[in-house]
Amino acid sequence: MKSIGILGGGQLGRMLALAGYPLGLRFRFLDPAAEAPAEQLAERVAGAYEDLESLQQFAAGLDLVTYEFENVPVSTAHFLEQRLPVLPPPAALAAAQDRVAEKLFFQKASLATAPFETVDGHDDLAGAIERIGLPAVLKTRRYGYDGKGQVILRRHDDVTHAWEKLGGVPLILEAFVAFEREVSLLAVRGRGGETAFYPLVENHHCDGMLRLSLAPAPGLTSELQGEAEELGRRVLEALGYVGVLAVEFFQTTGRRGKGASGRLLANEMAPRVHNSGHWTIEGAETSQFENHLRAVLSLPLGGTACVGHSAMVNLIGVVPDSAAVLGIPGLHLHLYGKSPRPGRKLGHLTLRSADPDALQERLERVRSLVEI
Repeated sequence: MKSIGILGGGQLGRMLALAGYPLGLRFRFLDPAAEAPAEQLAERVAGAYEDLESLQQFAAGLDLVTYEFENVPVSTAHFLEQRLPVLPPPAALAAAQDRVAEKLFFQKASLATAPFETVDGHDDLAGAIERIGLPAVLKTRRYGYDGKGQVILRRHDDVTHAWEKLGGVPLILEAFVAFEREVSLLAVRGRGGETAFYPLVENHHCDGMLRLSLAPAPGLTSELQGEAEELGRRVLEALGYVGVLAVEFFQTTGRRGKGASGRLLANEMAPRVHNSGHWTIEGAETSQFENHLRAVLSLPLGGTACVGHSAMVNLIGVVPDSAAVLGIPGLHLHLYGKSPRPGRKLGHLTLRSADPDALQERLERVRSLVEI
């Protein structure tokens, strides 16, 4: 029986374990938090990612290590890599943790990005705004997620507030993209180089947090899917990647920044299973979580085709009445075992239907019960 170590003990790790138990796998987590959803399912080492004693305790007896959290220190991944396989490779962590490094990586791999400028101090910001223009988005280079660590600059009057909020750490200024919609691609690559791709999904956010994903993306064409897969393949191969990777794109029709031609601008990537892929548990032939485990274990990759049409709704801050939502046909409820608090992801709902019109009708019933 293979033993898998997972860096991070959040809901993604929890869902990896749930997908892995039918495959006969065992799990151990490392997470410094006082409360970790994954510890309800498997052993957890409650230690800091940089603590060598905790790392040694965590690694003992494992067959390989993966992660569900991209802000694990790269030094931690390298320390473990000297003792056992760590997949995806630590280089993927390094590329994804810094927004400037990420943009440069995308451009080197011939993916188009929005124009951007590095901002290391207040004086840099004025010059960056002059070159990029307004509107623009000022972001922290590290640790930004779910809308945190970023401010939209629409007028020059916004600059002082943005600097007071974000200044003091390395920043990046990105041109504001007038996109049609945001879509994301889940790509998976095995240890032998085999690849598979899930259909593009359309994502909707509020206050920077993902609220709703529609799979497949409405109006998805084979041309757009093919473009996304080609871009995703470039990322996988450039990193020598193993596992599931999520790449978020802006779909546009106008002229874009430096990089490859096409309609997709690369925004961010996540070297792990991803929130926009939760629908795959019920809505795809093989879930992203099972395929990630298959990939890192050198098992054949599972099918990625949609099973009908799906909508995934994040439950943020409040959990609805279970009986009320489960009364909706085709609905599946996933709760993460977290204590409620404002802005916290507590679970998700997945709606599935063979008929897209029926899916939309049921989604309206969900809207009456859950804030989307």
